[in-house]
Amino acid sequence: MSEHKQYLRPNVQLEPLVNQWYAWPHLIAPHTAAMHFANAHVKMMKSFIAAPDFHAAAVNNPAMRGGPFVDLPRDRVPDVKKLQDRTLKEQGLMLALGDAIKKLNELLSNEAKGQSLEPLYEKVPDLLKGYVELTYDLNKNPSARFIEGLLYGSKYYDKSNQAIDLSLVEKDERPFVFSTPRLDSEGHLQIHIPLEDAAIDRLFEMRAAPRSFELIKEAFTTGETEGDLFRRLFTDEPPKPSERYSGEGVRIRYFGHACILIETKDVSIMTDPCLTYRSDSDPPRYTFADLPPSIDYVLITHGHQDHVLFETLLQLRHRIGQVIVPRSGAGELEDPSLKLILKHIGFKNVAEIDDMETIEVEDGSVTGIPFLGEHGDLNIRSKAAHLIRLKGRSILCAADSANLEAKLYQHVHEMVGDLDLLFLGMECDGAPVSWIYGPLFTKPLDRKMDQSRRLCGSDYTRGIDIVKRFRCREVYVYAMGQEPWLGYVTSIKYTDESKPIIESSKLVEMCREIGIVAERLYGSKEIIV
Repeated sequence: MSEHKQYLRPNVQLEPLVNQWYAWPHLIAPHTAAMHFANAHVKMMKSFIAAPDFHAAAVNNPAMRGGPFVDLPRDRVPDVKKLQDRTLKEQGLMLALGDAIKKLNELLSNEAKGQSLEPLYEKVPDLLKGYVELTYDLNKNPSARFIEGLLYGSKYYDKSNQAIDLSLVEKDERPFVFSTPRLDSEGHLQIHIPLEDAAIDRLFEMRAAPRSFELIKEAFTTGETEGDLFRRLFTDEPPKPSERYSGEGVRIRYFGHACILIETKDVSIMTDPCLTYRSDSDPPRYTFADLPPSIDYVLITHGHQDHVLFETLLQLRHRIGQVIVPRSGAGELEDPSLKLILKHIGFKNVAEIDDMETIEVEDGSVTGIPFLGEHGDLNIRSKAAHLIRLKGRSILCAADSANLEAKLYQHVHEMVGDLDLLFLGMECDGAPVSWIYGPLFTKPLDRKMDQSRRLCGSDYTRGIDIVKRFRCREVYVYAMGQEPWLGYVTSIKYTDESKPIIESSKLVEMCREIGIVAERLYGSKEIIV
């Protein structure tokens, strides 16, 4: 066996997959995965097979960006048909689970009128018996609480559906993750492996520490690593060594979207990790090569695909000390537990933080700050802004927070005081609620309701109220999703006439007029405080 040691190339891209679709939180939790298989994936594949030219036209229409349109050429119709047939055959249990969830909702809607729910347990579909609790709220509205811990231990959580797709990055653009399955294609190596498998850690440790090619090949214990493609992922060239920040202050680096790395010489904290691979194209950007050897804490604001990006998290898993996530609502279909999701893809140290709860860290603390909006008025608790205090500095990272009720921030300000730095998301158009949550609805919303319930953050009026209320010294608009390497998870492409650009520019200008340092971030930025 050769002992020649090599490094993983810095431009190796990992896409995590579930049943050949890009993995995000709703495809890991068994009950939400069932709904997406049944109500999104199968329907989109069927539509593409029937009308590939329609999908091609829609993909090329900017007004339909991010819609349910498969971004594949016509000659891949047979491959999509094969995936559809395999899904109908091999995922029959999950499709049946999705149907059972729909039938359970119909049962509650038709028969739960305020009387005891006890007689309805015998009518619960067999696939769900023992996995749900039937409840009312105080206004007699019925619902089912999913017992998620049991679902993960059941036949509905099948890790054999999971895989990783490895390739060498050549460009920023990729098909949108919600609408396009990841098929076998030239230059891509799909390895069927549970996302929790430690072999993934050993592979990405090789970005900094060389290992024998034969040993890493054996770690995957799969014939899929045979051939030249797997070998091309490695190089003899050592990378630039990773370094921790060693200054006396606090260094903040913006990596794009909602991803911020906050460091002192003793602690490193990263919010909503989403990193890019390439550094030789515009705009300038930080990459994996600009990270410290370890990241002590990762903070997750909420469970959308652009904030819990498994692609980045899995590559950093071996470097992360602890992941801190907002506490979920404990069983609602629309609010699966982020803690359980991350634990079941291999993260060992995951802690939940509640509203106004504080966790002590080296040099300071992290406090969970409640935020409203961004979730289409659904009963979703797993969302939190983060107030980070380090070396006497206060930094609020409030991605996608919509200031729907100003009194909320009045109460928060009374508890936490003024801020040194505010990072505020202002994607104030927002998609309709069905864009993310449509597959979970057992009864579709009418268009008027759907369009009125937006997944959006603050506009100028709401944003400037936060700025003034907290007497911020510096304000940075971020989490706009406009970096070119993020289109595959955000589908956002602004123009100068886009409302988020107009509103955020107005906020930045007003801040500067009243003596506050302000900027809308794009690409990369370093701030020392």
